[in-house]
Amino acid sequence: MGILDIFLQSPSYVSVLGALVVLVLVYIVSSSSFSSQGDRKEPPGPRPLPLLGNLLLLDLKRPYNTLLKLSKKYGSVFTVYFGPEKVVVLAGYKTVKEALVNHADEFGERSSLLITEESTQGHGVLWSNGDSWKEMRRFSLTNLRDFGMGKRACEDKIIEECEQLLEVFKKYKGEAFDTTQSMNYAVSNIICSIVYGSRFEYSDPTFTSMVDQTNKRIQLVGSPSVQMYNLFPWIFKFIRDRKEIHEITDFLERQNVTLFSHLKETLNPQMCRGFVDTFLAKKQNLEKSGVTNSHFHSENLLMTVIQLFAAGTDTTSSTLRWGLLLMTKYPKIQGKDM
Repeated sequence: MGILDIFLQSPSYVSVLGALVVLVLVYIVSSSSFSSQGDRKEPPGPRPLPLLGNLLLLDLKRPYNTLLKLSKKYGSVFTVYFGPEKVVVLAGYKTVKEALVNHADEFGERSSLLITEESTQGHGVLWSNGDSWKEMRRFSLTNLRDFGMGKRACEDKIIEECEQLLEVFKKYKGEAFDTTQSMNYAVSNIICSIVYGSRFEYSDPTFTSMVDQTNKRIQLVGSPSVQMYNLFPWIFKFIRDRKEIHEITDFLERQNVTLFSHLKETLNPQMCRGFVDTFLAKKQNLEKSGVTNSHFHSENLLMTVIQLFAAGTDTTSSTLRWGLLLMTKYPKIQGKDM
């Protein structure tokens, strides 16, 4: 998608022309700040243009390809400017491990995007920082493990879901088909069994709409138009993709609130069925103890659950589909005893 296509998503050409005038003015004002970039102590990188930075170098659809090329020229640590925002890029396993593992405290915070700030308001576990993030991360990891994540206890749930998935595959009778949707449903159902305490049928409209909308939202957040909005919100405020992201977020919130209310009605703190039950029980205990300012509130629960599905479904499903593709391409390897 070109920059012109993104501009055309704005509601009127008048606003675009006005924005261009602002761009010219900002260009003049900001040119001096970029001109001294070479004098700063920062990793090497391509020289940025005022305001635009290095955007003209980037493939907005596949920015990782551009960053890979730049890493070969400037090394494993280099600087690029996404518009006016300076970004230091770490390239390669060793460099990333050195920063995120060996110096985890220094690199523990996560830079948030404007579109995610609007959607999450700093709640949840994926885009939050500080004490709230630490508390939600600790609680999430502990309780997800308690309900089987990463343990043999989860094997029965996975086997059950595999059987359901195989039945879907058999319906195609050997014909070619796209595995994306059915694989997403299977992976998401395993997450459901851990988070909600039960799975859904693949024909359940509530379940399928939540999974489909979650994956659509992921695609929209990574779209070129939304990336441009994150950098220049005063120009791209009215793009369709941003509006659709907020509509999907509202839909997911409503659906989860309904599910939470059903779980709350049948909640037994002594026999928690899943992650949501445990969170609700913790919240109730704190409220009974008179604690009113804890991080265990409804907004954190809602955003954490939405983010668990977003982070877990697409990544796992994509990995499994690549595995299927490779097994199909190399049947001899597939036939070997494991």
